[in-house]
Amino acid sequence: MLRQVNKPYSESCVQNRDPILSVLRDVLVDCHHALEIGSGTGQHAVYFAEALAPLIWQCSDVEEHHAGINAWIDEYSGDNLRRPIALNVTRDAWPKSHFDAIYSANTAHIMSESDVEAMFEGVGRLLPTNAPFVLYGPFNIDGQYTAESNERFDYYLREQDPQMGVRDTAWLKQLADKAGLTLERMVDMPADNKILIWRKL
Repeated sequence: MLRQVNKPYSESCVQNRDPILSVLRDVLVDCHHALEIGSGTGQHAVYFAEALAPLIWQCSDVEEHHAGINAWIDEYSGDNLRRPIALNVTRDAWPKSHFDAIYSANTAHIMSESDVEAMFEGVGRLLPTNAPFVLYGPFNIDGQYTAESNERFDYYLREQDPQMGVRDTAWLKQLADKAGLTLERMVDMPADNKILIWRKL
């Protein structure tokens, strides 16, 4: 007998999905096959796959999150959403499929610094020239907090794990340079978040 898995739910995914989607519609307009790094609950994957069809949306995450992601996918009626592949950016083999876009939300601040470095290295290897890497979350700009809420959040994260924390765009640009990526633009988002749009050189 199959064990029924309750769908995980994040209210923030509901709150931020439409602002993110408005950016994705523009950035991914000519893309055909997107990889999501860190699909989390699976809510974004289902919502974006439906809105951006026929774009193929490939989920990925560490294996312990797959059951929850699949619970959302089970209720999706389209044919452009792919079940999650195991991807721990430092331990698992990166997929060999051809992706012309990569998206990741709320991952960089909960990863260790070495994980963030590995993510940028992997993105740089995987993407073809001119393909976008869309990264959403809270970020510092050149060493400065952009909001008091982000400063409080950063302190909270580092109390949980000193390896976590709100990442600075200056440091991310250094990682991007090594990975053959350039920061095309930053988009302000609600709740003191931003979208960083990188391009593969």
